[in-house]
Amino acid sequence: MRLTLLIGAALCALAPFYSVVAQPALGAEQSTTLASSPSTRPIPPADQLWRKAIWRSIDLREKANKPLFAQGHWVTTLLIDAVKRGELVPYENDSCTKTLAVTAFRERLKIPGADAAVSQAERDAGFDTPADQAASDDGAWTAAGQATTKPTAPVAVSYLPRQLYQLDLKEQLTFDKRRSQMRHQIESVTITIPAAETPKGYDVPLASFRYADLVRVFRNHPDEAIWFNAQNSAQHRNLADAFDLWLFYSRITKIENPDDKSLADLNGGDRAGLFAGQQAAGDLVEFEDQLWSR
Repeated sequence: MRLTLLIGAALCALAPFYSVVAQPALGAEQSTTLASSPSTRPIPPADQLWRKAIWRSIDLREKANKPLFAQGHWVTTLLIDAVKRGELVPYENDSCTKTLAVTAFRERLKIPGADAAVSQAERDAGFDTPADQAASDDGAWTAAGQATTKPTAPVAVSYLPRQLYQLDLKEQLTFDKRRSQMRHQIESVTITIPAAETPKGYDVPLASFRYADLVRVFRNHPDEAIWFNAQNSAQHRNLADAFDLWLFYSRITKIENPDDKSLADLNGGDRAGLFAGQQAAGDLVEFEDQLWSR
């Protein structure tokens, strides 16, 4: 009886320590005193045996990524709406050190040249641009009571969600010696306007977001932030869980280097950069495997 009481007392005394080191459940973000940390589960520097900053590109049109870009549940729509509501803070770049004003964010969303003069064919069809209408006699009416101004050509002012199908992700790939595992620590996610959708012919960043902020938005909007499970509608996942479980396909585009150049720049072109990214992904897997034999 006395032995049972002693064991019970010992367990009660150790309970607070077990609650501190217990691993968080799936989707539950571990609290941290590092309020400025963009990661949801920061690793103390003393536990970081090895670390490398890696940039990845996610093409939401690919089959493996369709659950992030399901009809009516576009992840880009969720982020843009959160910015417009003032719920999510956009940043100038993936370092997330300088905020981007909402007005500037809205300007970046506009399609360049969308309000420019319409083509001659559209003019022949009787359409005018908004600028043409402003220059015309807006209040003139014919004797029959009809307006003399021409109808405005229907133009898309801002990018549609399906046009914003590229996300760029920055992470710290870290080997945690306390848990003896390689961990993906996402720091920021950037919505990038693809080259095919811009007159400039190259990718244009729209805005970057701290990953910790994204997780908060995903949790606050469970009905919209859905990773669509095409095999079982009863098992859709929250986007925070999807990123946590790495339920997407990405390509490595850059690994930190002294020149701060992408793999495409270092290898002489996009095609060579693509192969270099695939090689880098394999090298990282091999590196982790060999850590146990060093």
